Amino acid sequence: MGPGPKPDILAAFEAAKGFMPVDEGLALHAAATEAAGLGLPLLEVGTYCGRSTILLADAAREGGTVAVTVDHHRGSEEQQPGWEYHDPAVVDPDPAVSRMDTLPTFRRTLFKAGLEDHVVAVVGRSPRVAALWGRPLGLVFIDGGHTDEHATADYEGWAPHVAADGFLVIHDVFADPADGGQAPFRIYRRALESGAFTEVSATRSLHVLRRTGAGV
Repeated sequence: MGPGPKPDILAAFEAAKGFMPVDEGLALHAAATEAAGLGLPLLEVGTYCGRSTILLADAAREGGTVAVTVDHHRGSEEQQPGWEYHDPAVVDPDPAVSRMDTLPTFRRTLFKAGLEDHVVAVVGRSPRVAALWGRPLGLVFIDGGHTDEHATADYEGWAPHVAADGFLVIHDVFADPADGGQAPFRIYRRALESGAFTEVSATRSLHVLRRTGAGV
């Protein structure tokens, strides 16, 4: 699945704020590179500060397509104050707001990587954006909220748009509840049991599935 990102892209990925480790990032980039060959957009649900977006945008640039990223930029559940992944550096400094706002950091990430022209950033909640979407996608990467409500909405909203031979990539899939929340695991199992998707690879918690049938 492709030769991998060039050193400058990999360096930008490693420098960006975020949680995805390098081996998972390389697996995502490989899937995105192959998917870009379909000539369709690559879409990510859950942007945070743009770490994984760098890899999708690079693959899109090389393949002559575009990366679309969907996020409300107010942070997921575990990123709120008092939770494990909260980062006060991405809280709006205006005391009248005082809410998470990862959008400025995300824009800086893309600018520094030289990838702004290869990304369409949609600011909004995933189900609302999905309801407006109307074209096939070469790849859908689900990495948004980790509750059953949010993961299920992301799957039901976006998986139907994965084109034939396109990819559905799901992050934070943990079979053992001791390792992490189960919502991504449940949509991963649902995708496999639907008969519409076949697993291509698994790199730690990142699972790559290809559309090989109809439905979700």
